[in-house]
Amino acid sequence: MKVERAAPVYGERAPAMGLFERYLTLWVFLCIAVGIVLGHGLPGPFQAIGQMEVFRVNVPVAVLIWLMIIPMLLKVNFKALHEVGAHWKGVGVTVFINWAVKPFSMAFLGWLFLGNLFVTYLPAEQIESYMAGLIILAAAPCTAMVFVWSHLSNGEPHFTLTQVALNDVIMIFAFAPIVGLLLGLSSIAVPWETLTLSVILYIVLPFIVAQLWRRGLMMQGGEEALERTLKTLHPFSLSALLVTLVLLFGFQGNQILEQPMVIGLLAVPILIQVYFNSGLAYLLNRQFGVAHCVAAPSALIGASNFFELAVATAISLFGFQSGAALATVVGVLVEVPVMLSVVRIANATRGWYDRSGQEIA
Repeated sequence: MKVERAAPVYGERAPAMGLFERYLTLWVFLCIAVGIVLGHGLPGPFQAIGQMEVFRVNVPVAVLIWLMIIPMLLKVNFKALHEVGAHWKGVGVTVFINWAVKPFSMAFLGWLFLGNLFVTYLPAEQIESYMAGLIILAAAPCTAMVFVWSHLSNGEPHFTLTQVALNDVIMIFAFAPIVGLLLGLSSIAVPWETLTLSVILYIVLPFIVAQLWRRGLMMQGGEEALERTLKTLHPFSLSALLVTLVLLFGFQGNQILEQPMVIGLLAVPILIQVYFNSGLAYLLNRQFGVAHCVAAPSALIGASNFFELAVATAISLFGFQSGAALATVVGVLVEVPVMLSVVRIANATRGWYDRSGQEIA
């Protein structure tokens, strides 16, 4: 089996990890502290925000999620889908991991750890909700941060763009059925109307708005206009994420103080899932003779999560104070350090990967 030698395109502008992204875990810990303090000191405003719902959708959170999601979707050029055939093996591996392995492996890990091994250490009334949050998190492949991970691993940018665009299209049709199926298998009641509304509100409509906006920007000023707009939206997107986290922990404060090791226990299946899926994708790509510049981002895309969508869906389905919402936020907490470790592993094993490929050839 011959290894493809598609070289990465280094000349194209690639995103660097900014100060916020690099220390995302620190900001999340700060949001935990701020949210708990404000939730205890000012319970009235939090309760008022929690009651601002229309058809079980919290309006303030919906606005915040749109501010997070639309800038990410603006970056995706769906015209890149015509390049799927150029890296079909890597694309096939990533699609298989994202949609046929990751949600189901997370459901199994949730059952194993939360439903069995950790059951005596968790509040019984929240265990099903925690498992639901993990399933929702795993069913949403990452959209934005994978561009950073791909850049840090010298990934092939055309493959990354194509894969993200394809995942976003698949997510429109597959997210709700997979979540509904796995929640049903876990004996968790599925509010299908709310789940369908969440998909429309947090995937379909932002998808349409972002692509219409992108098309208008490209017609007016091309890549420069798009880049200026993204730079303008960036602070609002980050602020929306932080405010959402503060709101979540404001509602979750009492539960966290009563069960301080809940976050650590929820992190265990998430960490195992990331390393399992990234490792499986990496090895499958090697087995199929895929170049390292495709295999590395394939492994990273197969492991990371679209946590903004997961948080929004968990809140819509189960509420601010639910274990599901808390479980998705733990995904935010571990995202950067664990993905950076996967990047380091991919970079450190490149020599082994290439030698192994030559041995297979």
